Amino acid sequence: MTSSPSPIHVIGGGLAGSEAAWQIARAGVPVILHEMRGVPGIRTDAHQTDGLAELVCSNSFRSDDWEYNAVGLLHAEMRALDSIIMSCGDAHQVPAGGALAVDREGFSEAVTARLMAHPLITVVREEIAGIPPADWDNVIVATGPLTSAALADAILNTTGEESLSFFDAIAPIIHADSINFDIAWRQSRYDKVGPGGDAAAYVNCPMDKAQYDAFIDALLAGPKTEFKEWENVPYFDGCLPIEVMAERGRETLRHGPMKPVGLTNPSNPTVKAHAIVQLRQDNALGTLFNMVGFQTKLKYGAQTDIFRMIPGLESAQFARLGGLHRNTFLNSPKLLDRQLRLKALPRLRFAGQVTGVEGYVESAALGLLTGRLAAAQALGRDLAPPPPETAIGALVEHITGGHLEGSKFQPMNINYGLLPPLEAPRVDDEGKKIPPKDRGRAKKRLMSLRALDSLKAWRDAA
Repeated sequence: MTSSPSPIHVIGGGLAGSEAAWQIARAGVPVILHEMRGVPGIRTDAHQTDGLAELVCSNSFRSDDWEYNAVGLLHAEMRALDSIIMSCGDAHQVPAGGALAVDREGFSEAVTARLMAHPLITVVREEIAGIPPADWDNVIVATGPLTSAALADAILNTTGEESLSFFDAIAPIIHADSINFDIAWRQSRYDKVGPGGDAAAYVNCPMDKAQYDAFIDALLAGPKTEFKEWENVPYFDGCLPIEVMAERGRETLRHGPMKPVGLTNPSNPTVKAHAIVQLRQDNALGTLFNMVGFQTKLKYGAQTDIFRMIPGLESAQFARLGGLHRNTFLNSPKLLDRQLRLKALPRLRFAGQVTGVEGYVESAALGLLTGRLAAAQALGRDLAPPPPETAIGALVEHITGGHLEGSKFQPMNINYGLLPPLEAPRVDDEGKKIPPKDRGRAKKRLMSLRALDSLKAWRDAA
């Protein structure tokens, strides 16, 4: 009679760790999920609860368009692999135009409940303060960007590598009933319909040039939170605080989170706004909205004063103000093999943002993969990562050596540039000529179709 495999230990109950535990249990292997939140006296800089898979920054999983958007493709791949993160995200979605956004509390509660109910999953509330015990022969470290100092130091002592880190700033959340809809209006950019069937998911607050200039002046002059020990740590460009963007040029925000394109004010349709601030629904009830792209390190008092300069937010009440926390990630191309194991200590695998992927979905995708890799090892099976034509495989390629040789490794969101290239098609499925301006879009669709075919072949052969 074949003995059952030993438990796999997963350290960290965020999106990556939760997904890893789920995939391991699905494979029939017992798993112990260790989470330090919930232990008296232990907290992180960003978490508010002890729920598993808590979302600490945005509540958006970004675009859900699998045909033409790389993160939407990643959604589709994860759904095809029975992702608990995508399943619970779909079940708790809130209006967000073309994006998949979720009710953060309902989402976390659902993930927690499903993991706690699984007979092969044991959740233990404890901090793993150093290298895991030697008799844990199959471990996934999914501690994310908020890895405890003791564990981070132990890993760095083992590898001999210096850590890399960057700032990650949190956007404010506003009570919906404090928004002035005599000025603001609901509309998604280009009226795009999202996965929930909505075409007016965002609240839009318009600014004329004088209002925009005054706002930029206030951002630049406002007092900022500074942490001297982190002063030389670079920001990740995908999550820049708005005041840092403003420092890069007065027009930067107008071409970023405050771009006015694709939106028409129904109260004044002939006048084009100089800039627009968008708010996105943050909970299922529709009572909270977050400020899209408005991560900030402004001090709290300054935030309320400056953000109430935005037309439509003159009387805004904030459920949560913006904040700042520190992220840490490994020099993964040097430290990890293609099984995402630490070369210096192969019984440890790494998953999530600590590996150098950026974003909720990317982190969960690596949790999904490491869970499957660890379970295959426990069952005595060989399993390679998905091919690089897939979004998941492309992320593995990036973090295990996909960056330019000799360049500094940096976090990366999924994008089509990480996938092997294809020639842009000149004709469509019906043989009709595709105009040159549309060929890039058509190429993305071909890459997505290729990815899903490759993923299906990998899944079915596993």
